[in-house]
Amino acid sequence: MSKELQLRHNLVPGANLESYIQTVSQIPVLTVEEERDLAHRLHHEGDLEAARQMVLSHLRFVVHIARSYSGYGLAQSDLIQEGNVGLMKAVKRFNPEFGVRLVSFAVHWIKAEIHEFILRNWRIVKVATTKAQRKLFFNLRSSKKRLEWLNSNEVDAIADDLGVAPKVVREMEGRMSSHDASFDGPMDDDDEAAWQAPAHYLQDHRQNPATMLESTDWTEDTNGRLMSALAELDERSQDILRERWLSDSKSTLHELADRYGVSAERIRQLEKNAMKKIRMQMVA
Repeated sequence: MSKELQLRHNLVPGANLESYIQTVSQIPVLTVEEERDLAHRLHHEGDLEAARQMVLSHLRFVVHIARSYSGYGLAQSDLIQEGNVGLMKAVKRFNPEFGVRLVSFAVHWIKAEIHEFILRNWRIVKVATTKAQRKLFFNLRSSKKRLEWLNSNEVDAIADDLGVAPKVVREMEGRMSSHDASFDGPMDDDDEAAWQAPAHYLQDHRQNPATMLESTDWTEDTNGRLMSALAELDERSQDILRERWLSDSKSTLHELADRYGVSAERIRQLEKNAMKKIRMQMVA
């Protein structure tokens, strides 16, 4: 294997993580002048070779960040690869006129990609969906002083520090302490715990034939009564109700008043009287 191919092979975290870490650790760190020159070439000239050098020189930094997320039970190589994606996004958006080093600019993008990967893969069921929950997910562990459940004072303190409601802290603590469970339970029928699977005690009553038939009959009866009551009205009252309540593009009182040559107040009175007649017809 040639030296170039060997280097490319070692730059794949999933192939051999130790070799990858050793390889990226040997890549020289850019000086301020070198980084500024490469950034100018990329930003103003679109030089992809400059982008490649900037990415390679910061791979060790991604490894350092990814190691801080090793407690989530996910493969270190996967975390590094996601962090590398964030690094490449940062390099693409980096402007040398910002007046900061790339390493300071890239930390947000690297962590953002790692965070998203953890939230997608930490559990089968996603535990953090809102902004407040996402904030709690990555801060709750470090905020807890012990392994037991938080007491009221600790909940209030964490909520105050993170700017969320205490209820959200309690909810996220419960989610993080729970475990994924199979709906159908173990495949082995002889398993003594199989009967505890949710499939044995959670029922979906929405598809009950009797309930569905009752709902259909009620809807048809209600619609029939409505149509019969509407047919008892004069044409003008029917038109007003259709335009005010049954049309996709509902008309205003003033539009109907212009159509019939009366005041808007008169249209309102006709509408009110028509609605009263329909109610009386439907409850009769």
